[in-house]
Amino acid sequence: MAEYLIALDCLFNKTDMSTDKKTNENAMPQETLIEFPCDFPIKVMGETHADFSTEIIKTIQMVNPGFNATQIEMRGSSGGKYISLTCTVYVTSKPQLDDIYRALTRHSMVKVVL
Repeated sequence: MAEYLIALDCLFNKTDMSTDKKTNENAMPQETLIEFPCDFPIKVMGETHADFSTEIIKTIQMVNPGFNATQIEMRGSSGGKYISLTCTVYVTSKPQLDDIYRALTRHSMVKVVL
């Protein structure tokens, strides 16, 4: 619990947890820890629907036309109400990955994107 409170304090007071010093708000944040290009797994969840996987494939291909639909793992929930797709997407940059996430989160059939 104490670590959680320290983390919240550092977040709201903009201090570095390791040094307890104020951080420089003007410093350039590290863009990403991901090395591009790479295969990146994206989990997409929604209610079970016959067209769910087709819609997700189309959505990803709008941003990344080379996306291969064979790179999808599908799992249903135990009750059968929900479905999750793990889509392994070859991405070349952070902006491309961000665009894919934005497109998926805007889709009406999608509940969660991780």
